Amino acid sequence: MMNMIQIIKKAALDAVEQSSPVNIAYGTIESINPLEVSVNQKFTLTEDFLIVPERLIRYEVSLEHIHKFTDITPAGPQPESYTEKALEDKLVIREGLQVGDKVLLLREQGGQKYLIIDRLVGA
Repeated sequence: MMNMIQIIKKAALDAVEQSSPVNIAYGTIESINPLEVSVNQKFTLTEDFLIVPERLIRYEVSLEHIHKFTDITPAGPQPESYTEKALEDKLVIREGLQVGDKVLLLREQGGQKYLIIDRLVGA
């Protein structure tokens, strides 16, 4: 009886293996626009086959501002004035992926899409 259980377990494992389960792969960013990832020097994935999480996309904010003010003097209020523009450069919150970055990829089960899980450090 124990032999039959082992045969069933092996058949189940073989079936899962044949169904192209989720695979982990490593890649290198070759291009940003358009996005291309070279996978283990075997093939290159274009952006049509890649899913990129928000945390790996460049994010910047503008803090540029101008203030409107009215000077109050002994002679009374003066016409409205404006300050000069301040903080004209955008502030980068996240750099996003860069050419040469090593990334960890997860292939969807039975599919051709790859999720870029994260950037690898020291790889």
